[in-house]
Amino acid sequence: MEKLIEILEGLQPEVDYETVDNLIDGRYLDSLTILSLVSEIEDEFDVEIPTVEIIPANFNSAKKMWELIERLKEE
Repeated sequence: MEKLIEILEGLQPEVDYETVDNLIDGRYLDSLTILSLVSEIEDEFDVEIPTVEIIPANFNSAKKMWELIERLKEE
């Protein structure tokens, strides 16, 4: 999860990703940032994030993103 936090901090350094759980709903991450994030996650963790998985529920917190990554790695 440390690498995920590093990626997130590279995109939006002023956010506390350990505690914030409304990254999408709170407008910390916009659509362009999400697209960059998806690309970086796919490259770093060797997963493919299907379009149907790019929803606020999976990207509202670093914890939810990590759960998505873990789930995709198992598939």
